[in-house]
Amino acid sequence: MRSPLEQFDILNVKNFYVALNDFSFNNIMIPFLLIIIFFISFLIFFLLKKAKTIPTILQYIIETDYRFIIGIIKQQAGVKGLLWTPLIFVIFNFILFSNLLSLIPFGIALTSHLIVILWLSITICISIFTIGLLNYNLKFLHIFIPQCPFVLLPILIPIEIFSYLIRLFSLAIRLAANILAGHT
Repeated sequence: MRSPLEQFDILNVKNFYVALNDFSFNNIMIPFLLIIIFFISFLIFFLLKKAKTIPTILQYIIETDYRFIIGIIKQQAGVKGLLWTPLIFVIFNFILFSNLLSLIPFGIALTSHLIVILWLSITICISIFTIGLLNYNLKFLHIFIPQCPFVLLPILIPIEIFSYLIRLFSLAIRLAANILAGHT
C-alpha cells in the first residue's frame, strides 16, 4: 500500500451491459450485498423460523438489540414513535454491521464512503418530510417557523429551511469523516 487512504478507493470489479446500459459492479457493493444478504437470511431465518421461548445466545443478542432500540425510541419520541421501530431497527443495524464488517482485516469501510451515507441521510430526511406533509398537511411546515417577533420571521424562516437542508450533509460528512479518520 502506498497510502493509508488507498483502502478507501472504489475499484471497478466488473461491468455488466444490459440493453446498452452499464451496470458497474465495484468493491463497495460487496459489503453492501453481504449486509443485505445477512439481514434477509439471518433475521428472517432465525427470527421467524427458529425463535424459541427460551432464547439461544443468538436470539438473546437480537432481542437485546431490539429492546435497546425500543428503549431509545420511547425515550426520544414516546409511545407514538414505536410505529417507526422497523425503520430505525434496519438503519441502526445497517450502520452497525457496516462498521463491524470494516473491522475485519482487508474489509472495506462502507460508511467511510460519503455517497453511501449521503444516500441514506437524504432518503430518510425526504421520507420524513413527505410523511410529515401527508400526515399533518401544511401544519407540518410550522417546524420552519420559530417563536419570535413577527418582524424577524422573513429573516429566520430561510435560515430554518437552510439549517434543515444542511443537516443532511453535515451528519453524513461527520460520520464518513469519523470512520475515515479512525481507519486511517
